[in-house]
Amino acid sequence: MGKYLICVLSFVLVGITGLKAQQQRYGFVDTAYILDHMPDYKSAQDQLNESSAKWQSEIESIYIEIKNLHAKLRKDQVFLSPELKSKKEREVLEKEALAQKLQSKYFGSDGSLYKRRQDLVRPIQDDIYEAIKEIAKAGNYGMIIDKANGPTIIYSNNKFDLSDKVLYKLGIRVNKQ
Repeated sequence: MGKYLICVLSFVLVGITGLKAQQQRYGFVDTAYILDHMPDYKSAQDQLNESSAKWQSEIESIYIEIKNLHAKLRKDQVFLSPELKSKKEREVLEKEALAQKLQSKYFGSDGSLYKRRQDLVRPIQDDIYEAIKEIAKAGNYGMIIDKANGPTIIYSNNKFDLSDKVLYKLGIRVNKQ
């Protein structure tokens, strides 16, 4: 019986040791926090906001023209010949089509704003990813979780927050208060 107990205990100890060897470290980052502390990202956001405002202003001015054309057409329609009335209505429709086309061109799913965002923000995201990957490999982390978007983490211990390490790796120093 004693040999049997020793044998079972040996297997249990080997199993526990094997489980501990398989355990990995986990960490999390807050990419929103990281981005908020990156001057390059703030600059990119400013450029995107500037472009967006310019394009939005251009579209709004066309809609104002459309509104004015509608008002003029309603006011003058009794005095217009059927041909002239039809011509004015086509002008309004063409302006509306132009506004919709510009809106799609600038703000559509593959529009200028999307492409500009890709050009300006993608390199920053790639830098963050590379810094996270290096920290994960150096710290032997099995998984790094981003807690910025959505309620994906219910509880997190701040001692595992690697956001400041990522900023440091990117050459950005943050003064904690």
